[in-house]
Amino acid sequence: MTLSLHQATTPILLQMLGSLSGLLDKASAHCADRKINPSAILLARLYPNMFTFQKQVTASTDWARNLVGMLAGVEVAKMPGDEKSFEDLKARVQASIAFVQGVDPAAIDAGAEKEISWMAGPNKRAMQGVDFALHQALPQFFFHHTTAYAILRHNGVELAKRDFMGDVPRMKTL
Repeated sequence: MTLSLHQATTPILLQMLGSLSGLLDKASAHCADRKINPSAILLARLYPNMFTFQKQVTASTDWARNLVGMLAGVEVAKMPGDEKSFEDLKARVQASIAFVQGVDPAAIDAGAEKEISWMAGPNKRAMQGVDFALHQALPQFFFHHTTAYAILRHNGVELAKRDFMGDVPRMKTL
């Protein structure tokens, strides 16, 4: 069996973006139930030089859109990154899901052999599409997703591994 680049990226992005939406719901409910100002979590970080929760969510969604958009050679939807609430972040996640779902699988697969280039701070980086997907974009996506989850756990939001995983497609309970 061969696995296409689309199959190796898009379904996992959609699964994890779905879980991110669920994490935002749980964080919002946590704040409401405990009468916590949402900004206490939105601006929380694990260490002073790390991104805030809000920025971890925006970075994760950016990497998801950039991964499929850059491989497919389509313009990546720009988002402002100025979300101020759980609802704003949830809307960003939903827009990212819609973007990822809207990219043609064949175009993603066609990006496997092309050179992908992007800016990382002041430096321009480049690598072959398949390497960009598997060794740059997916790890970046998961880093920011995992850190967002960890910030919520660190701040007392009751989460389990199932919350991190989201809905796992085609899993059977026996």
